[in-house]
This record gives sequence, C-alpha cells and structure tokens, in this order.
Amino acid sequence: MALLVLLSACAAVAVAAAAASGRGRAGPAAAAVATTASAPTCAPATLDTSARLPGTPLLVTPAPGGFDAMPQTQISFLGAPASRLTNLRVQGIRSGLHTGRLEPYSQGDGASFLPRRPFAAGEEVGVSGDYDGVPFAYGFTVGEPDPIARLPEHGTPAGASGTVWHFHSAPGISPPVLSVTKTSATARRDGDIFMAAYPGPGQTGPTIYDPTGQLVYFKPLPANTFATDVRVQSYRGRRVLTWWQGTISHHGFGLGEGEIYSTAYRHVATVRAGDGLAEDLHELTLTPSGTALITAWKPLYCNLSALGGRAVAGVYDSVFQEIDVRTGLVMYEWDSIEHVPLSATYMPVHGASVAWPYDWFHLNSIAPEGDGSLLISSRATWAVYDLDAATGQIRWQVGGRTPTYAMPSGVQLAWQHDAEPLGPGLFSVFDNGGSPTQKHSLGAVVRIDTATATAAVIHTVQIPTPIYAETQGDLQLLPDGSWWIGWGNVNESSQVSASGAQLFEAHTPAGSESYRTLRYPWGAQPATAPSLTLLIANARSLRAYVSWNGATAVARWRIEAGRSPRALEPVHTFARTGFETTALVPSGAAYYAVEALDARGHVLGSSPPEHALRR
Repeated sequence: MALLVLLSACAAVAVAAAAASGRGRAGPAAAAVATTASAPTCAPATLDTSARLPGTPLLVTPAPGGFDAMPQTQISFLGAPASRLTNLRVQGIRSGLHTGRLEPYSQGDGASFLPRRPFAAGEEVGVSGDYDGVPFAYGFTVGEPDPIARLPEHGTPAGASGTVWHFHSAPGISPPVLSVTKTSATARRDGDIFMAAYPGPGQTGPTIYDPTGQLVYFKPLPANTFATDVRVQSYRGRRVLTWWQGTISHHGFGLGEGEIYSTAYRHVATVRAGDGLAEDLHELTLTPSGTALITAWKPLYCNLSALGGRAVAGVYDSVFQEIDVRTGLVMYEWDSIEHVPLSATYMPVHGASVAWPYDWFHLNSIAPEGDGSLLISSRATWAVYDLDAATGQIRWQVGGRTPTYAMPSGVQLAWQHDAEPLGPGLFSVFDNGGSPTQKHSLGAVVRIDTATATAAVIHTVQIPTPIYAETQGDLQLLPDGSWWIGWGNVNESSQVSASGAQLFEAHTPAGSESYRTLRYPWGAQPATAPSLTLLIANARSLRAYVSWNGATAVARWRIEAGRSPRALEPVHTFARTGFETTALVPSGAAYYAVEALDARGHVLGSSPPEHALRR
C-alpha cells in the first residue's frame, strides 16, 4: 500500500522526538561540518542500543538514536504489515518536512518510507506515526559522508603460455587455468569448484571447474570488473548460482552489485545496496524468505584524535543490509560503529585520513543461525559476534579485546574471515593469523561453553606446508566431513579429511587470488546452444571443435552433416574429453551441426547448422 506521507507543520514535534533518543547531537550548531579545520564525532555516546521500536515488534532503520544514516537513507520498518503503520511524519531539523511514499516488502512483513529528497548531512531527523493506532516518535542523526576517491584495482587479462585457456569453439572467453597438483578418490566425488580469480592473468568472472581442474563454466566480465563469492544457493525454492561483481578498491572493499542466475545461466535478479551505498564484495547470502544479506561500506568524516589519530580524518562504518530481492528495498541495516567501540580494533590508526578512511572493523561475513540470530566476523577487531536479529544487539563475542567467552591464554583469532555456524554454540572460521602467537593461517572450529563463559578451539584444519594468507580466505565443511580451504590472496585451494590428511591441492596462476573458493555438487543445462567450430585438417577431413559453456551432463558429441540445414545425418560420434573436445570429421558436406548427448544417448542440445564454407 503506497501512502502519501503528510508531515507535521510543527517542527518542534520532530526535534523533540530526535532529542528523546539521547543519542543525537544537540542541534545544527553542534553538528560540526567536516572541513580542513574540523571533523564531527562519528560514534554515538551510547553503544549497542536496540533497533526495536518500543511498544512494537518493529525493527527500524535508521535505529532510534542512530548516529550515522546517509542522506539518501530510507526509513525501514521490519516486522509487521505496512497497513498497520499510519500517520507517518518525517521532519529534518535542516531539510524540513519530507514527503514520500511507503513501499511494502514482498514478504508482507514491513515497509520502507522513501523520501522524495535526501536529508541534510549532520542533521537530526524526527519520525512519528501510529502503529495499530498507538503513537510512536523517535529520531536519528544523519552522518557526514566522506566523498573519498575510489582507487580501483585494474585487471591483467594477458597471461603467459599455460596460464590462460583459449578455445576455438568459445573464442570470447579466456579464463585462468586451474592446476590440480594433488587429488584423491574422495576429492573427485565432492563436487565442482567455484571461484573467481582476479586481477588476472586471463579474463575475470565467475568460474566453475570440475574436480580434475577442467573448466565447466565461465562468464567473462568487462575489463577491470571483478567477481567474488561465487556460490550455489537457493532462491524462492530453486537452486541458483550467485556472485558479487564490481570494482575492487585499493582500500579492500567492493563497489558493485550481487547477481542471481538460474541453473540455465539465465539472469534471475540483481541485488543492490540501498540507503546511498554500493554493495560490497564480502557477502551475498540469500535467505529462505527471498531476502539477501549483503555488506556495504559507509565512509564518514571522523575526528580520530581520541585514538591517537588525526582530528580531521575519515572512518569506514562497515555495515550489513537485508534487501528484499523482489523490490530492492532495504529492510534493515546494521552499523558497526553504533554497536562496537572504535577502541576495539587492532588496526593501527596512523595513516588514517580523509582520503584513506580508518578501516577499523572490516565486516567480512554474515551467516544466519538456526535460532534466527546472525553470526558475523570482524577482521579488524579479531572477533566473531552473535547478533540478536530482533534488536540488532550483540548477544555474545568470541575473540577480540572484550570477549564474552574468553579463549585460553595464548589462543587468539587474528584478521579472520568466514565465520560459519555449525550448530548451537559451535562455529568454524578461517583464521588468517598474524598475531604474536600464530604466524600462519588455518581453519578452526570453536565451541563456546556458557556455563564457564569460555571458548575453545576444538579442531584445526591445516596442511603439511603452512600457508600465511594475509587477506581473504574461507573454510567450508563438506557433506562427507572433510574440509575445503580457500587460501584467499594466496592462489591455492586445499581439501583436508576429518582426520587431517590432505586430499586435494590446486592453484590458479601466479599473481591471482580469489576471495573465496567453494565446492558444491552442480548440475546445469545452459539456455544457450552448443558451439561448433570447423577448421580444415587435410584434403579429406575437417577438425571439429565443440563445447557448451556450463553444461554438466554431456557425455558424448555427435556431428551431423548434409547438403542442406534440413537434411543432416550423423557422421561421427565421440566422447567428451573436457570443456572443448576435438575430433576429425569427413569433409565434403555443405552444412554441419553438433548434438550434445547424455550418458544414455539422449540429445541435450544442438548447435545451429553451420555452412562449411563459413568456417
């Protein structure tokens, strides 16, 4: 239901609502505008307050008393149908009365108010209305955005011989080679390998390899566009392929969008961040309700002198958003700077500036847990946090300076990635290492004990030759109990059995890296047709090159030939031997085509007839 929101003529109502939160700044005079002489405070005085609107089931964004909304923010109400919200009024202390519309979420559990114009940086905003006829009023403060330079990475599409694939039948793709240096019977049964190596050599894009390292699927992206987090997920009850794509900044975050594709490699949906932000590369998790959990980075002006930094500087507020995929609306946003103190970080503050904001939190994973809470990982605070999904508040913390559950002396997470729940009180994490007590990377399984308020690493996943992955990386528990490790900025992937035996090792070309590499069973039939290229081999034969990008069930190929496109007969059948298979076929026909056959000989797809003279 769309509503035209009429605003109160009395600005005092909205200002009072903002002041009642206890966390907004006192007014325009107190909201220091970032200039060469000063920078505003970027963190609230009271941390980790509830985003639940008192007296209602609504989780609201920006949160009551929120401190760092962007000027383009929506006002999100998650937790009840839009019809139960009436008489909404929105007032900025500088920007004045705001009209807009209330757009419902496709799940029927809330709505976002979309203002017709942005709010003013640094101002207080009051929100009031009725929920089921009961009045409510609250306020939030708009932050001071830092319009930094993006400093994008650049690709290196060329590659030395043997590092990049080229195919006659697929001339538009040149993906990096995956070299398998160790394998086993177990590893060959555990599904395909999903990754996106960058910045090169070769083209960049989401890539699937089979267990032998042969290419299954590759989608090339435009120059200097990268992909990360290639995964198999479920969207509205169907298996889909997802990834993030966009620009990767030298600062270590992404500016792009998430993609959802079907098992026919057809575009299903694009996921974009809202509230004036761009989607970050670190996470794209789909939920059973048709929403997406994504990360984003919010650059803000900030006075860092209390931490020993510059008074005029910038900070990254690392956030996550829940996006309604169908409508693109922001259902909820969680801001790290409103829940965790800046002093919790292990990131040195020296060097932080307006041009290079302080990356103090670095949110890099979000995972829903069985009880409805969320597990997140903060690289820069060396901590994993469990969040109450109903309030946004931190329920517990493992690692970092002030853990709820303390680890034994000498055991410490450092710069970790990819925290994944394994069951009640149990999670895995890729521990990058680099702390005084751990100089190499490993996978860790952590158990918390609520009775003793302690946490313990009960299992580690390592390989015989230690690797230090300074950035990125992931740890995945496979269905057979073995572990898959993506080594992040080190161009390797490994598989380790439950007992610690190394089962698999592979690497992409030197100079490449992959944020995550993962394994899944995968079956797909492309919407496109198989591809056939014919070249002259000798006076009597043509050499046929055939492929079908993304097809997983092809067992054999059958070449047909004839005098016309409608009069083709089989002339040669041969086994598929890799992404591209080649065979000699007799010359002399006017037209040729190829059919893809499954293991039972059924036709899966056919190429259009090709005129022999057009080869």
